[in-house]
Amino acid sequence: MLKVENLNVYYGGIHALKGVDIEVNQGEIVSIIGSNGAGKSTLLNSISGIVKPKEGIITYKGKEISKLPHKIVKQGICQVPEGRHIFANLTVKENLLMGAYIRNDKDKIQKDLENVYNLFPRLKERTSQMAGTLSGGEQQMLAIGRGLMSDPELILLDEPSLGLAPLIIKTIFEIIQQIKNMNKTILLVEQNAYQALAISDKAYVLEQGRIVTKGYAKDLINDASIQEAYLGKKK
Repeated sequence: MLKVENLNVYYGGIHALKGVDIEVNQGEIVSIIGSNGAGKSTLLNSISGIVKPKEGIITYKGKEISKLPHKIVKQGICQVPEGRHIFANLTVKENLLMGAYIRNDKDKIQKDLENVYNLFPRLKERTSQMAGTLSGGEQQMLAIGRGLMSDPELILLDEPSLGLAPLIIKTIFEIIQQIKNMNKTILLVEQNAYQALAISDKAYVLEQGRIVTKGYAKDLINDASIQEAYLGKKK
């Protein structure tokens, strides 16, 4: 579904991504793990058109999207950004409907809204509440729900567990698995390597802008070097 080839991104003189290659097949959860500053968010921002690569090709469903920065959502891709970026002065429902701004299928929008409420019962309880008054976990649920309202096939999730309590993190990752079961494909950037690998089909390890390891998640979670570097386990 998604193929990134030889992606090179610069911020001024800083070479942020160095020849990155990844592939995501339809129906998979694929994780990008790595330390803070490794280039994980830059990779997602390049795919979604926020950052312009200097070199490389990004192909989605056989079509190059590197030169379509303003039309990527219409291709069926949405990004749930790090830090959530909800509209604090709008209600929960208004935030969710903002996610459907490019759509014209009003009947399906209402159905998708109900699906989001079924996925996140807390949001339904707070549908008329100002989004800025929600807890951090509820705001993350709202950000994911807003992304789903664009009716995407591919969801780019950037650090969904950031700043959340352990119990809420567990809930968020359970919901990500449920979203996969809704025939969605997910590319997940996450510092919580154990949680990410536990729900993923495949994973890539990004260090200083380069992919240094890739493989099936079940293999990487048992790899001694990965355990020591990212899972807090000693050899």
